[in-house]
Amino acid sequence: MTLEPGSKAPEFRLRNQHGQTVSLADYRGTKNVVLLFYPFAFTGVCTGELCALRDELPTFVNDDVQLLAVSNDSPFSLRVFGEQEGLEYPLLSDFWPHGDVSRAYGVFDEEKGCAVRGTFIIDKEGVIRWTVVNALPDARDLNDYVTALQAL
Repeated sequence: MTLEPGSKAPEFRLRNQHGQTVSLADYRGTKNVVLLFYPFAFTGVCTGELCALRDELPTFVNDDVQLLAVSNDSPFSLRVFGEQEGLEYPLLSDFWPHGDVSRAYGVFDEEKGCAVRGTFIIDKEGVIRWTVVNALPDARDLNDYVTALQAL
């Protein structure tokens, strides 16, 4: 079951594409977080979504907001993917234990072994304020994120 607005966001600690540990608590009290789950690196829709975020990066990584993108790929795959696509924001690996964070947010597809397209806007206090979950083939609209962030 996907988490709803008003819910406390589950804490997590994941490694990014550079092997550094990143946690939701790192941003508590300082930044709102756009937590974006995507199925896999190197796939068409995922690459398109993540590159669109890259192209609008100042909207999603600034003094008030931090973008964190999570997939079930290994950190090594994410590093190559990030370098290939010029993605400078954190790409977090929910690889092992496989899908634990995706499950905590209710966006893990057990049959396919990956996260679906779930996005959570989390405020500085760690509360989910907005969410959208799309099926695997359906890209999300970045303008929806901007509207949700402006409402905080």
